Amino acid sequence: MFTGIVQGIAQLHSIIEKTNFRTHIIKMPQELLADLELGASVAHNGVCLTVTNIDGDLISFDLMTETLRITNLGALKVGDRVNIERAMRFGSEVGGHLLSGHVYCTAKISQRLASENNLQIWIELPDAELMKYVLTKGFIAVDGISLTIGEVRGNQFCVNLIPETIDRTLMGKKIVGDLVNIEIDPQTQAIVDTVERYLSAKLAAKK
Repeated sequence: MFTGIVQGIAQLHSIIEKTNFRTHIIKMPQELLADLELGASVAHNGVCLTVTNIDGDLISFDLMTETLRITNLGALKVGDRVNIERAMRFGSEVGGHLLSGHVYCTAKISQRLASENNLQIWIELPDAELMKYVLTKGFIAVDGISLTIGEVRGNQFCVNLIPETIDRTLMGKKIVGDLVNIEIDPQTQAIVDTVERYLSAKLAAKK
């Protein structure tokens, strides 16, 4: 599990192409190396990946074809950077909201509105069906960052970035047209799906 509080930024050091999957080797920030072991979970732009090799600060992760297809990790090149979060520890403070690291889809940045001490970013989801889980003032994870939804219009929503988020993550460097990873808040999904099933059953009973 993760919290959506990005702990650092790591550069993609090298890529090894293999049959039906790819290995990414990142240069992990020194402050995130403590107690890192094989099999540990680390989120890259919100995608939960497993440590497969440790060589000093060069850490390897295997990405399956489905991960490369669904997320923006498949478009990365050597030298690109990713938001990094180590898996949360039992008893740790949850500063964002609980995340699984299972990305639903990528979405396109459609607009950037900069003002003093704030950056508003509008994001367009590719599937209108997912918008039922995107609620004003609700939670959503964008590239692994826990954010509050500011406003919803059609199949778009906006998030507002404070200076701390801009400084600690790669989100402030995104431009219009860039793709970001989206993870829907699981609690919101559970509530919406439960209400839908209840109303469907109630409607069926009346027929």
